Amino acid sequence: MAGFVRKAHTALDEIGRGDGKFKRVDSGHREIISVDHPIYKPESGRYHLYVSYACPWAHRCLIGRKMKGLEEVIGLSVVHPTWQLTDPDVDEHAGWVFRSPNDSPVIPRTGYGAISCEDCISDDINQCQTVRQLYEKSNDTHKKYSVPVLWDKQTSSIVNNESSEILRMFNSAFNTLVGKSETPTPDLYPENDKALLKAIDEVNEWVYPGINNGVYKCGFAKSQEAYKEAVSELTIALDRVESILAVQRYICGTMMTEADIRLYVTLVRFDEVYVVYFKTNKKCIREYPNIQNYLRELWQLPAFKETTHMNHIKNHYFTSHPVLNAYSVVPVGPDTLTDLALPHNRDRQY
Repeated sequence: MAGFVRKAHTALDEIGRGDGKFKRVDSGHREIISVDHPIYKPESGRYHLYVSYACPWAHRCLIGRKMKGLEEVIGLSVVHPTWQLTDPDVDEHAGWVFRSPNDSPVIPRTGYGAISCEDCISDDINQCQTVRQLYEKSNDTHKKYSVPVLWDKQTSSIVNNESSEILRMFNSAFNTLVGKSETPTPDLYPENDKALLKAIDEVNEWVYPGINNGVYKCGFAKSQEAYKEAVSELTIALDRVESILAVQRYICGTMMTEADIRLYVTLVRFDEVYVVYFKTNKKCIREYPNIQNYLRELWQLPAFKETTHMNHIKNHYFTSHPVLNAYSVVPVGPDTLTDLALPHNRDRQY
């Protein structure tokens, strides 16, 4: 983003000058693991994934890791959902911190509430206390201490922190390291099907700005005009999804692909968080019958269900940004997961 100062920052700081629009800065670490890479080659046990269960970008990678059977190949650490000061002697940056499940609850920076450390997984690889320390250990110069992080234990460096690229690496780079099973793992981005690849890329091109990043453009807008423009774009994109899912099972046709994973992570957070917190309240997901039925099918698959931690999701958003929620009050409804457990008929419908 033009004019952006490289200091410790978060997405909340990525606002355009003069127009109040949220303008996400690209991820800074973009190496791709492959047999042809001079340094980062596929090896079991070499790489470690750092995530937040709350973060939709990290959630993409968690689903891919689970779906492709990589849990024994790639390790995992999970941060606490509530942002804390990461280096208070240096600056006021707040971000992801590591905790163990039995640690004392974390107090939000507002001073209100106490958030459990349930389901956290500490950093046993680098013994870092914050994700910021992880980036600093890797000599990062971008200073946006985000998740996911794909870490190389051999070189003590960040390989990649762009979720879309990590998801694709998980889809194909480690296939030879996973044992054969009676149920082959799905190919989420099939290189041998050019028509499907084209469809996936085309869907990603409008789902990302309109929906994935669109909810953030609504929630982080700092002008009424920027907010209204973002809400309009979001609503048009959701209406488009609803119309597509009225005539086909998945967003790109008859096969589940990476595009479904990328769409799911926003949809599953929408009614619980974004409608309230980001003011995306023109229409809830539960008011879209085809999207809701589709969401049920996806959530009921183990790779989606077992990586969706709604307690972390809600606790993160509602307790990490004092400027948006001064008292860290976490809404109790609308209990999306109970609805997602209801039967769907997507398999019989198409």
